[in-house]
Amino acid sequence: MAGKFQLKKSKNDKFFFSLLAGNGQNILSSEMYESKASALKGIESVRKNGVVDARYESLDGKDGSPYFVLKATNGQVIGQSQMYASAASRDNGIASCKTNAATDITDDQT
Repeated sequence: MAGKFQLKKSKNDKFFFSLLAGNGQNILSSEMYESKASALKGIESVRKNGVVDARYESLDGKDGSPYFVLKATNGQVIGQSQMYASAASRDNGIASCKTNAATDITDDQT
């Protein structure tokens, strides 16, 4: 089953999206956007940048938990992963993000 983007509206009327794997697991979460149009541009940015190895940055949280961010060409963070239990799990998350980022499916729940 293919992955998809899920677009939602927050309680404070901002927009955000998640990239979900085919099994429904959240791979990448966006920042909050003021407008739906901006969130849709963010999704397009993930589609474009998500297939490029150099756009990923592997990091460790304050507690040492591995995670990753996806950056646009200008260096701005487009999305962030969950915290993982190991670097290997994080690397699998990056691979899943690369595989699913090109999906043309957007589940608009706004």
